[in-house]
Amino acid sequence: MSEIKRIETGARMSQAVVYNGIVYLAGQVGKPGESVTEQTREVLAQIDRLLAECGSDKTRILTAQVWMADMADFAEMNAVWDAWVPAGQTPARATGEAKLATPDYKVEIIVVAAQS
Repeated sequence: MSEIKRIETGARMSQAVVYNGIVYLAGQVGKPGESVTEQTREVLAQIDRLLAECGSDKTRILTAQVWMADMADFAEMNAVWDAWVPAGQTPARATGEAKLATPDYKVEIIVVAAQS
């Protein structure tokens, strides 16, 4: 049986869980109150850091879920995403609008990736 490895585990959740060569990240958010551009940049940096800690990277992302507080900001988020995601290695992705944990959060991204 494969071991379950948990990263940055707290009372409510872990930031990442690795099982059977798959990395599952918790939803990542940026600094409350920042612009969509800044929050997206921060989220993607957190994803890079967590994936590296789990033995993976953005070229290994299988799926991404992007949650936006307001779909009017979709193009702004995509401008940052498009500059970050490797050409030819884009994951399956879904984007939706939802109320996030607080009104100060504008973007939340959840990814699942394969280990290297």
